[in-house]
Amino acid sequence: MDSQIFDCAREDTRAEGIEQAARAVRSGRLVVVPTDTLYGLGCDAFDNQAVASLLATKQRGPDMPVPVLVGSWDTYKGLVATASETMQLLVEAFWPGGLSIVVQQAPSLPWNLGDTRGTVMLRMPAHPVAIELLREVGPMAVSSANISGQPPATTALEAKAQLSTAVAVYLDGGVAEVGQPSTIIDLSQSRPYLLREGALSAEDISAVIGGDAHTLRTRP
Repeated sequence: MDSQIFDCAREDTRAEGIEQAARAVRSGRLVVVPTDTLYGLGCDAFDNQAVASLLATKQRGPDMPVPVLVGSWDTYKGLVATASETMQLLVEAFWPGGLSIVVQQAPSLPWNLGDTRGTVMLRMPAHPVAIELLREVGPMAVSSANISGQPPATTALEAKAQLSTAVAVYLDGGVAEVGQPSTIIDLSQSRPYLLREGALSAEDISAVIGGDAHTLRTRP
């Protein structure tokens, strides 16, 4: 099946693109969506076959689980085992934005995102097109829109060059503003640990939750 690409800078094609992307997600297909950090390859987080297709398209195994994007602050609370004070502080400070948070997931969620060991990585992106789609379809499993080992896409055309017709709908939201991956912080253990520095620095995070940046980088 041929892919469709929609220019989301135009109001008419943006509305049609969101509608077609939502339809594709609900039917178990893959879409590419702009975020503030990079372009993402996404599907319904609760459609395990679609998630498996996403991993296969990226040529990636379940040992690298797929993150989940949400469209509002409230959404994440139904996905986590405990909404801790630390997480709430980080959400209020950096969402929507370039911070991904690893937490213990709510028990018995009917999804299979890979070898998560009972955790889930959550983020709320700061991009209006992504937010609009997420609020239409609910939480989405979203990974960077590229073949594993290849450069991550900062435009829809870069994503299409790698992923081609494996993706049903491409939403073109212009060049990703940040152009680098999100920062990842792990809150699933006894104390926070910075897994990756990206869009935000360790100093940015320490300023919100206390402690020093060096300690934040040191594994418990």
